[in-house]
Amino acid sequence: MVDLFVDHVLVKNNRDQDELDTELEIVNRLQNRILLLFFGSAACDRCQEFAPALCDFYKRLTNEFYVDRSAQLVLLYISMSQSEEDQTSFLQELPKKCLFLAYEDPYRRELEAMFNVDEMPTVVVLRPDSSVLIPNAVEEILHSGPDCYKNWHEAAEIIDRNFMISDDISEKSMRSLTDPVRRLKYKVENKKKKKPHGGWGKRKDTAANGEGDGGAESPW
Repeated sequence: MVDLFVDHVLVKNNRDQDELDTELEIVNRLQNRILLLFFGSAACDRCQEFAPALCDFYKRLTNEFYVDRSAQLVLLYISMSQSEEDQTSFLQELPKKCLFLAYEDPYRRELEAMFNVDEMPTVVVLRPDSSVLIPNAVEEILHSGPDCYKNWHEAAEIIDRNFMISDDISEKSMRSLTDPVRRLKYKVENKKKKKPHGGWGKRKDTAANGEGDGGAESPW
């Protein structure tokens, strides 16, 4: 995950539009999390219709009003809008905790090509190693809502540090009895996705706890 964005600037969708522009800040925000890459546009009617459902989905998994602990989940908006004004307008419909790439950043189009985005809206679900868990989760989010996160969490093999009481806890003990089904459904692979030239930053050895949820456990 960090490999994808370590050499880029991520912007918070808050009033000040704070920037995450150092490797440490990127690592803090993205490490050991599932990343949702939301490709959309203000000019797309289906994107406008989908935005409230996505916003509600994300809030129910990360907002303390709904959960005691925020899910290990990050939402990153990749604008396909034709103007910065359209991008700014659409960001107002998205959660304040989400991130986005600046309109002038050409990496938006590189990501579109990297993940073969050919329709809008598209929500690419990525594991922490940057491999694709689901090419487009729009229909799953609409039909299953927050319940689908549990499947993603187990299929992505995220480390839940709050439950790691010793170093010798077996991998098997951290999974449910339905894990083999989820692994089949999402085609979990051990190999990491091969990095294409030009779009991926070089991973650097940096360790940090997560921002916002304090490396906290998932609500599941």
